[in-house]
Amino acid sequence: MENLTESEDVNRVWENIQENIKTPVRESLGLYELKQHTLWFDEECLGVLDQRKKFKKKWLQDPNQSNIDNLKNIRREASIHFRNINKEYLTAKINLKLTVR
Repeated sequence: MENLTESEDVNRVWENIQENIKTPVRESLGLYELKQHTLWFDEECLGVLDQRKKFKKKWLQDPNQSNIDNLKNIRREASIHFRNINKEYLTAKINLKLTVR
């Protein structure tokens, strides 16, 4: 970096440094494989999650007893919903494997 001329772009030099570090690491370690997301988490679950976030934001802005109670209720409902959806998915998956055998 000390040998930079005025015409060289600092961003381009930084990209070269990054690439010089990343290339040997990729070759020796390989790429990280991302986990596959759960198949049971659908649009309805996203809606429940968004609703829970909305109530939490409301509670953070005004932490009164009413908002605390609302947040507790929506958390409980969300947990029950996620548990039921996951249970249905796993039951269907088990039943599918049993019928294939």
